[in-house]
Amino acid sequence: MVDLTTTYLGLKLAHPLVPSASPFSKNTDTARRLEDAGASALVMHSLFEEKIEAEQRQMDRFFYQQAIGYGEADSFHPVPDQVQTYQDQYLENLQKIKTALHIPVIASLNGTSIGGWVDYGKQLQQAGADALELNVYHVAANPEDSSEAVENRYIAILQELKQHVTIPITMKLSPQFSSLIHFAKRLEFAGADGIAIFNRFYQPDIDLESLEVLPKLELSTTAESLMRVRWTALLFGKVKLSLAVTGGFHQTEDVIKALLAGADVVHLCSVLLKQGSAHLTVIRDELGRWLEEHEYDSIQQLKGSVSQQHAIDPSAYERANYVQVLDNYSHPSGVLR
Repeated sequence: MVDLTTTYLGLKLAHPLVPSASPFSKNTDTARRLEDAGASALVMHSLFEEKIEAEQRQMDRFFYQQAIGYGEADSFHPVPDQVQTYQDQYLENLQKIKTALHIPVIASLNGTSIGGWVDYGKQLQQAGADALELNVYHVAANPEDSSEAVENRYIAILQELKQHVTIPITMKLSPQFSSLIHFAKRLEFAGADGIAIFNRFYQPDIDLESLEVLPKLELSTTAESLMRVRWTALLFGKVKLSLAVTGGFHQTEDVIKALLAGADVVHLCSVLLKQGSAHLTVIRDELGRWLEEHEYDSIQQLKGSVSQQHAIDPSAYERANYVQVLDNYSHPSGVLR
């Protein structure tokens, strides 16, 4: 029987399929359904520091500052003896899910300040998280920010947090770094245990009638997986970090390619939102059958066997096939050139 086990962030997992941060982890019932479907670990939906701060400002305004300038309004909104905040609810939910499940639970944190990353990281560890995924969702829109300054922001967060928590930390990266492998090595030197590639920055839309800039959610597509596969193949063997891929992994073939490139785990999200938690079982079973049919004994034997350092043509992961791809393009039948 094929051995599907893998190791991620020092955690021994039954197989490489890990549901990533999504609404599935917002309550115990849906999280348990993922475990029942065969999830080997679970990444919690993110705890957002900016949401905590917004809630605190709202509470200050409506409860604690209600009498400013109007003494008679001092008790207009009575202050409850105990208010369960968004932060309290998240930590309680994490504790319940950790208690209910038998698989590792990885907490996801999206902070805005060094103090926030540290404080909330410590609380997530205390609530029972087996590891931390740092979702540093930062769009470098300030023209004064150099690429080095952007990288240093990640390094500073990681180094400070490593002084306060003992559980493994993985950094969720965007695809927009100019020298990803160099940056990954910097993260490794700074103490990261792994990286997840790549974060999907949701793109705002423009309403052509109101001319408002509006949020828009687009789930991933299979086409997005190839960029993750490529960079995994380039990173494999050059860093000792655990490698996770996330974004666009909808089919078993996508998963297999990521493992051949060198991924330790493959995060699933959009495909589960579209097809339900039970689809994880389908992918896991198909993965096992493919390995058997191709006479692999284990995931370990498969992993990284088509990375850049092991590929038949290593240069194919860089520029060598660029011209060939363009030259091989053919127009659809019936389209005038």
